[in-house]
Amino acid sequence: MILSMTGFGRASQQWNNKNITIEIRSLNSKSTDIKIRLPQRYREIELKIRKIILNHALRGKIEVNIDCTNPEGGQMYSINKSLFKSYYRELRSLEKELEIPHGDYITGILRIQGVVDVPKDEITDSEWSTIQSVLQTALEQLRGFRVSEGKAMETDFKKRVTNIASLLEDIAPYEQERIDKVRQRVSQHLEENVGKENVDPNRFEQELIYYLEKLDINEEKVRLKQHCNYFIEQIDNGNTQIGRTLTFIGQEMGREINTLGSKAYSSHIQHIVVKMKDELEKIKEQAANIL
Repeated sequence: MILSMTGFGRASQQWNNKNITIEIRSLNSKSTDIKIRLPQRYREIELKIRKIILNHALRGKIEVNIDCTNPEGGQMYSINKSLFKSYYRELRSLEKELEIPHGDYITGILRIQGVVDVPKDEITDSEWSTIQSVLQTALEQLRGFRVSEGKAMETDFKKRVTNIASLLEDIAPYEQERIDKVRQRVSQHLEENVGKENVDPNRFEQELIYYLEKLDINEEKVRLKQHCNYFIEQIDNGNTQIGRTLTFIGQEMGREINTLGSKAYSSHIQHIVVKMKDELEKIKEQAANIL
């Protein structure tokens, strides 16, 4: 089963007078990169949260936003009034002393560390249990999103690999034709340059066979067919982390297709190779976006 690296999950649950909401977004990435935004009072459990996400979300660039609000509008933060007044008086004093035009200091003072007090209450087992539940639900939604996208990608993969295999079969009618053309062209060049009477038929056949062996594409066709079959096998084996494997197989398919193109010596085969490359490019783009 294929899992897309992109996905989204969101869950929310109320605990006491607080509403805990967790959103998880995942994008494609070569490695695992987790970024978490959470309230200051949750910093002590950040490592626990990160471990849970790492075990379930697997690979990708994962952005997690954890929000804790009070729907009843109660005070979750308080202002240190004495500290606020102290800063304000000092600023007003400097304003008068330096004859600076009066300004609005409220926003600036509120940003100073210590002016706004964050509640120091510890996270209880009950609250931590709720956070875990919300996180688990968000992760399940993320996986569901990935599974849904993965099914569509699986269908597209199989279609394109089947197209490459079908195009490979289309090469056969032109193989003998290209050999005949090479034979005719070499013979014509020899007759034009050294004369037909000066050509040794036996030597000509030996040299022609040696030359045609270099243009033989049977091995490339066999290997490309094997790569196509192996690609499908990997999709059907049930493993959910096959992105790197499919990328590697795609690279091997590309080598064989490129070699077919370099040995083509036929405009018909070249056109088929171009179509193969187009299908393979779409496969590579998709493979970069799965786990």
